[in-house]
Amino acid sequence: MTGFARIDGGAEAAPEGAETAVPWTWSWEIRSVNAKGLDLRTRLPSLADAWESKIRERAQARLSRGSVTVNWTLEQADRGKAPQVVVNEPFLREILALQERLEAQGLVYPTPPSLDRLLQVRGVIEVVERIADGAVMAALEASALADLDRALDGLVQARGREGDKLKVLLETHLDEMAELTARAVAAAESQPAALRARMAEQLALLLEASPPVPEERMVQELALLAAKADVREETDRLTAHVAACRELLGEGGSIGRKLDFLCQELNREANTLCSKAVDLALTGIGVELKTRVERFREQIQNVE
Repeated sequence: MTGFARIDGGAEAAPEGAETAVPWTWSWEIRSVNAKGLDLRTRLPSLADAWESKIRERAQARLSRGSVTVNWTLEQADRGKAPQVVVNEPFLREILALQERLEAQGLVYPTPPSLDRLLQVRGVIEVVERIADGAVMAALEASALADLDRALDGLVQARGREGDKLKVLLETHLDEMAELTARAVAAAESQPAALRARMAEQLALLLEASPPVPEERMVQELALLAAKADVREETDRLTAHVAACRELLGEGGSIGRKLDFLCQELNREANTLCSKAVDLALTGIGVELKTRVERFREQIQNVE
């Protein structure tokens, strides 16, 4: 079944070696389209690959059918700001102390220290890029996976809302199939007259055959024709299959495979009805019934 859910979240975590935590934001997006089984795909940052088994476990606990894509993105909350600049003050004090010692020894001329010159010394200023690492992922895991659960719940609810609409559509198709079956029963009442005409025609052909057809053969042909014209078994099965479909829709749950099987049976009976029809009226009903069954089959591919 199709559906979509998105959950945004965030938390603070400190990269490895950092003294203070920084804010991070993430987003879970889950998309589901129709599929016979459960086909789960994940799109995660490389650092979150270790979460895949936990993601699959959570998804399989809530979903049993569909092609599902789980996407997780992670960003710094303050990514628009410049990287953090840190002054290495202990190193700067060592430089100033060195200048004082050299001046005391007369090795350099006494000059006031220039800040811009000091800041150009390599190692005085460090630019700290805040990027996610193993420490960040470990700190964010519990909160991020809790939001994944919320996103999966949202997907289940979205699929449920679609299912309610789909149920109404499927019930409409079943109503149409039930009506066509009733029309087939009524049309079958005119079969005896059409059958008599067909049998008379068949008998005339057999009598005129050269060489003459044995009497036993004529009896067999007429009996076969009479048996083929009786569609009560097919209409009874059609009625039973439609009722079984209604019962499944009322039960809910994972019923897609069961409906798919019943749809095959409905189509088989509709085909047999067409092959047994001896007049155009019943043939037309059988063809229309096959069309309704096909539409029903297309829709149940969306059912879990």
